[in-house]
Parts: sequence; C-alpha cells; structure tokens
Amino acid sequence: MPILNWDALTSHGNQRGRALAAAILQAGLEAADPYANIRQLVRRQGDRLLVGDPAFDPIDAPHTGTDVFDLREIAHIYVLGAGKGVQRMALALEHALGDRLTGGHIVDKKGGELLGLQRVGVTLGAHPAPDEDCARGCQRILEITRGLTARDLVFTVGASGLGSLLTLPVPGVSLEDVARTVYLLQIERGAPTRDLSPIRNHLDQLKGGRLAALIQPARAIHLLAKPPQPWRELIYHNYWVHMFPDSTTFADALAALHKWDAWDAVPESVRRHLSAADPAQETVKPEQYLQYPQRIFCCIKGEEAQWATPRRKAAELGLRPVWLAGGLSVEAAQAGRYAAAIARTVEGLGEPWAPPVALFTGGELLVTVGRETGIGGRNQEWALSAAMQIAGSRQIVMGAVDSDGTDGPGSQYVPGASYPTLAGGLVDGDTVAEARQQGVDLLAALRTHNTTPALLALHSGILAPQSTGLLDLGLILVLGRHGEGQR
Repeated sequence: MPILNWDALTSHGNQRGRALAAAILQAGLEAADPYANIRQLVRRQGDRLLVGDPAFDPIDAPHTGTDVFDLREIAHIYVLGAGKGVQRMALALEHALGDRLTGGHIVDKKGGELLGLQRVGVTLGAHPAPDEDCARGCQRILEITRGLTARDLVFTVGASGLGSLLTLPVPGVSLEDVARTVYLLQIERGAPTRDLSPIRNHLDQLKGGRLAALIQPARAIHLLAKPPQPWRELIYHNYWVHMFPDSTTFADALAALHKWDAWDAVPESVRRHLSAADPAQETVKPEQYLQYPQRIFCCIKGEEAQWATPRRKAAELGLRPVWLAGGLSVEAAQAGRYAAAIARTVEGLGEPWAPPVALFTGGELLVTVGRETGIGGRNQEWALSAAMQIAGSRQIVMGAVDSDGTDGPGSQYVPGASYPTLAGGLVDGDTVAEARQQGVDLLAALRTHNTTPALLALHSGILAPQSTGLLDLGLILVLGRHGEGQR
C-alpha cells in the first residue's frame, strides 16, 4: 500500500525527517493488508482445500490445526461480509479458490476503488453512518444465505467499519432512523464503538451474530482482519464482529442511550423497538453460536497488534523504536497536543529516551464534532494539533494515519464537496509557518473540524489506497536534541 503523494509530502519543510516518517507510516499501512496472510491460510491442492495455520488461530482456541475439505463433496462456496478494505480479503479468496468459488457478496467503504473481483459481488456503502447502498448490499447477502445447505461452505470476511457497512434495519425501523441515531451518537456526541454497538446490534437483521445464524446449516469459516485475539474474548465478550456471538443486550442499548443523553433525541421508532425488548429479537448468544459448525481465524500477524512492522522499519532507518501507548480512545486534538509535549521533552532534555527515537501509539481516537460539518478525521486532527505545539522545531516530525487508508468520512456529509479522503497527516516544525505564509488558518481548521482542506493546501495530507486496518498509528520522530545540527 504505497503512499500515493510521497513526492508532495517530502518536498518541503524538514525533508529528511518527512521522508523517514513517510517510510515508517507506509510500512504500517502495508502491515494492515491481510491478502498474503489469507493466501497462507487458505490453500487448494487439487480436489483438497486446506484451511488453517497456527499463526492465525485465536489465542487458546479449542479447535486448532488444519481443516481439510474434499471439494468433490462441497456443492457451493461463497464469500460474504463487510468492512473497510474487505475487497482485498475477497480477492485473496478468489485467487486461492479459483473456479471452485461459486460467488458471494461484500460491502466495502465508499471512496476506494473497485478491485475488479470476478466472482464476488461488491457494493460500496457509506461509513460511519450507513446509507441505502449499505442496505442494498446487505439485502444481497441475506438473499444468498436463504439458499444455503449443509453441503455448502461459506467464508465470511470482516474488518474495521463492519458495524456501519453491515446494516439492514429490522422491520419497523427505517434506514434513515438508524443513520440518524449513528450520526447523533458517534459524530455529534463522540460516543465510542463500545457504547454504540449495543444500539446498532439490536436494530439490525444481520448484526449481533445473526449473520452467522443465517448461514446455517452451511459450514462457516470466519476471517477477521485483526491480530489473533483470545478465543474467549471473541466468543463471550464480543460486541462488534457480527459473525461472532454478541455479549450485549437490549438493556445495554437502553443504558447507552441514556448515558449519552440521547433518549429524547433519537427517532421514536428506535426508542419503541429497543424498549419492547422482544426476546425473539435478541442477538445470538454463545450457547447458541457454539452449536454452529465453524472456525475462526484472525488474518493479521500477531505482532502487528503493537505495530512490529513500522517499528522494524524505524530501526532499519537508524531510529530507536519505542512502543509508547496502545488502546488510545481519547479526543484526537488532545492526544496530539500531549504527544507533542512528549516530543518537546525528548528534544529538550533527552529524557526519557535519547534521540534519535521513533515513538509509536495505537488505538482509536475520537472526534466530537457537534453541529460542525467540516471535512476531516481523527488522525488529521492529531497531526494539526501537534503541529501547533512543535512550531519552530528542527528535530521533530509527527504523523498519524488510520491504517485502513481512510481517516474519516471524507466529503460524505458536505454536499458538493469533492475532497479526497485522506489517510492522515504529516507535520513538522515548519508547518505553522507554512500555513501562515499560505493563509491557512490552522486554529479555524481544528475548531470547525475542517482539517482535510488545510492539510491538502499544505501538502501534508497523506493519501493511500483503501485496505483493512488496525485502527490508528501515531508516529513521533525526534531526530536530535534541541540546537543539535542543521537539516
């Protein structure tokens, strides 16, 4: 997954530092691509299909090893699923299965390119709030499940963005009502996925393990574009991977609405459906799910949970790599300012690490936009907020990307706008001065969450192809002590 605007990113400011940072961030983007791993996991040998590799088993899974299927005994093989970048997963399965793949359908995020899949249909839908294309693609998935038999085999593919792209509302709740609820909670009020999921799960025909139930009686092989997770977490504590059982309840959904003071703000149909709490509409729980014939695999190398590939790249480039923090779930602008303060401390004092050093962070940052309608994303806000704090530094370069290549919804909510969806941003000590020279108001961009136009004007917005993702990757480079050397 090359950075598409490499020359522009590295043509100004701290050019050496920018080139180093871009190389490291590109390594992170490439690490989040599961294509090669799926080819390693799924192999065809004549009439035999081999599925399994210990590198991709969930941690402490009760069923391990390689499953061997006699293709002469399998009637049909399908690929179903959703998520950002799942075309790459489906492409790997097309190449592995060849003419034995019957077909299928997936929903990927709008803004990326169609990869020319030959057997698996693709619908591009909106994210983070779903649109009619999401529902249209999911209706096709539902139709395929209705014809499955015990002689069929289904591969499901899932990645970040699954909760929005896999949307087919229950009867009585319109798509518009679901989209309004998601936008209100996630965009306007900044609710994290953990709080939004119980609500979405209970408003949908496919979420909360229901897709896994609909696949029955066929055998299922579930592929998740994440590093290996503990099996018990996936089975007993899951809330967002809809091919697995759901740990949330109607009561959790109601509690989340009240927690975010959203009860009176969401559509009446949402309140009515969640309040009814019909047991027949409850999501799939572990005891039911474990009766299904299925295997689970996590299709990203385990070490990438802490970004091993970009850290190795930093070491190759002569920088000491340090894993600073993971699991970040805070406002992006605040995180950027704090990260910049750490950078300034290292630059000024050589503490707690002596430069040259590359510090890494991971997680899922938040942006609470309220009623603003700017075009941007959480990693872009991290970068611009950091730029304000490192102005004038000759040693610090900072960058952040959403590893799926799409940081934010792009121009989705701004009629008539046509800005590309950035992967993130890259800044240095000259960024503030460059903005001043070009008349770019960074404070206004942050206040209105309109960071994409600002970063593009400064040739500091990162463009990359869309793929699956490992959430956010933040990078802080401190190349030397304050006052040392000249670039």
